[in-house]
Amino acid sequence: MSKIEKVLATGKTHTTRSSVGGHNGNLDIVLSSPGSTQPAHVFAATQPHPKAEQLFAGAWSACYTAAVGLVAQERNIVLPADMAVDIEVDLGQTGPAYFLQARLTLRVPGLAQDVATELAHIADSICPYSKATRGNIDVALNVITA
Repeated sequence: MSKIEKVLATGKTHTTRSSVGGHNGNLDIVLSSPGSTQPAHVFAATQPHPKAEQLFAGAWSACYTAAVGLVAQERNIVLPADMAVDIEVDLGQTGPAYFLQARLTLRVPGLAQDVATELAHIADSICPYSKATRGNIDVALNVITA
């Protein structure tokens, strides 16, 4: 695996659980257009499109959030209502070659750090997106309980 020397673009997502349906609820993913600080709710042909890295991060985030819910349910862990997953996917370059790298952050305020860390790693081990990237790109997994 090669390390990125220069980051060219970053796609970011912040995914929260829906208040409807608990662990199996819907996910609301808001994407923003490159160069815009405002969320873009509609992507028409005349408007800028989200970066591929942002779309990948959004899909991965949805999958990982579902995996966290599944693991929590199996282990009888009550997830906080404000649980969230942040994923950043960088497109970068090393010499003439292009690569991806990612950072996943599980935010579970109020959960014990050891429980939250175990939950994050088990969810990472079953999430299909995490499996697909494992060994292919650099991925950092972070857990925040505060």
